[in-house]
Amino acid sequence: MSVTYEILKQDEQVRSYIQAGNNALKALGFTEHDFPHVCYTAETAAMILQELGHSNETIELAKIAGLLHDIGNMMNRTFHAASGAEIARTILERHGMPYPDIGAVCSAVGNHDEGTGKPVNIISAALIIADKVDVRRSRVQETCMENIIADIHDRVNYAVTRSELKIIHTDTKIFIRLCLDIDTNFTPVMDYFEIFLKRMMMCRRSAAFLGAEFELFINDSKIV
Repeated sequence: MSVTYEILKQDEQVRSYIQAGNNALKALGFTEHDFPHVCYTAETAAMILQELGHSNETIELAKIAGLLHDIGNMMNRTFHAASGAEIARTILERHGMPYPDIGAVCSAVGNHDEGTGKPVNIISAALIIADKVDVRRSRVQETCMENIIADIHDRVNYAVTRSELKIIHTDTKIFIRLCLDIDTNFTPVMDYFEIFLKRMMMCRRSAAFLGAEFELFINDSKIV
C-alpha cells in the first residue's frame, strides 16, 4: 500500500483540514470532532475488523477512512460526508493510492452520516459503528456548565463516565456490544435515546452487514 494511516496522520493538509473542521463545529456549538475523535474512530474501526478476521489491507483502509471521515466539516456540517469524500479522494490520489482502494475509502466516508448514509461495504460498516459509539465526557467543548446543561448533546456526552466497545464471540453469534455508564443525576437515560436513536439503528444495520449483532448496555442493563 502506497500510503498508510500513520503517514496521513502527519500530512499537513490532513491535519489542517481536520482542525479547521473542528474549529467550525466548535463555533457552532458541536462536540469535539478533532484528532481525538477521528483517531478513536480509525482505531476502533480497525479493532472491529481485526476481531472479525479481516485482512490487514482492509483494516488499514478502515483506519484511513476513520481518519478522514469528518474532514468535510471544514466546508459545511450538513453535507460533510459527501464533501469529505471528495476531499479525501484528492488527498489519496496525491499520495498515489490505487483507485479501487480510493473508491472503497471514499464510499465509506460518503456514507457514514446518519442523515443520508448506510453501510455499503465492510469498511463503511466498521466506520459507522466506530464513529457512532464515540460518546464521552471529553468530547464536550463547552467550558461553562450552564451551557453544557442547556445543550442535550453536551449534556449526554458529559454524563457518560465510561464507554467501552466489546466484540464478543459465542458458538453461534458475534456481538458488537457498547457498554456505557451514564450519570443519571446529570441527565436521564432517555436523553441519550432522543439524540442517538438513529445512530444506534445505524449501528445495528452495520453490525448485521458484518455478520454480527449490535447490543447496547447502559448502566449494566441491556437496552438494545
